[in-house]
Amino acid sequence: MRDGWQIRLSGSGGQGLILAGIILAEAGIIDGRNVVQTQSYGPAARGGASKAEVIISSTDINYPKVLECDVLLALNQESCSKYTADLKSTGVAIVDSTLVSHIPQVAGKIYSLPITKTAMEEVGRELVANVVALGALVGITGVVTHEALKKALMARIPKGTENLNTKALQVGFNLAENAHPLNKTKAQHVS
Repeated sequence: MRDGWQIRLSGSGGQGLILAGIILAEAGIIDGRNVVQTQSYGPAARGGASKAEVIISSTDINYPKVLECDVLLALNQESCSKYTADLKSTGVAIVDSTLVSHIPQVAGKIYSLPITKTAMEEVGRELVANVVALGALVGITGVVTHEALKKALMARIPKGTENLNTKALQVGFNLAENAHPLNKTKAQHVS
C-alpha cells in the first residue's frame, strides 16, 4: 500500500458524493491510516456542483485540501471538464460514461465506466450509483481494502438497504475487474 492518496469525488448534488467521501474516509480509518475529508457543494443541494475530497496517508497530513489528484472520480460532464486538469501525471481518473461524453486530454490514466447505467441496469436503482462508483474506484486503485470499504458502507447506510448496497458495491468491484484505461489517442470522446 502506498504512503498517501489525494482523492476528489465530483459530480452534481444528489449523486451521493458527500456520503461517498465520508464512507471512503471511514474506510481509510478502519485500515489504520490518517485521513482528512472535506466537502463542498453549489448553491442548490440537487443539481449544483458537488465535490468531496479525501486524503488518506500513512504519515501526517499537513494540509486538508486536495491540490493534485491521485484519484479523480467525475460523475458528470461539468466536473470532468473542471477537475481533470488537477490530475497528477501518475493519477487515475474514473469518469461515468453514462453522463460524460468528452474527456479532456490528461497525462494520467483514464477509465471510462458506465457507472450510472450499471447501477440502473444491474442493481435496479440509480440512487446507488455512488456505491457502484466507490466499488469501482477501490477496485481499480486499492486506496483502501475491500473489507474496510464494506465495513464503512454498512455503518453508514439506512437500515433495510444492506442487500441493495452490498449488491451495488459488488457490481462496482466487478466493473473494476473488467476495466481498462482509455487509449491516450481516444481519450477525447467517449460513447
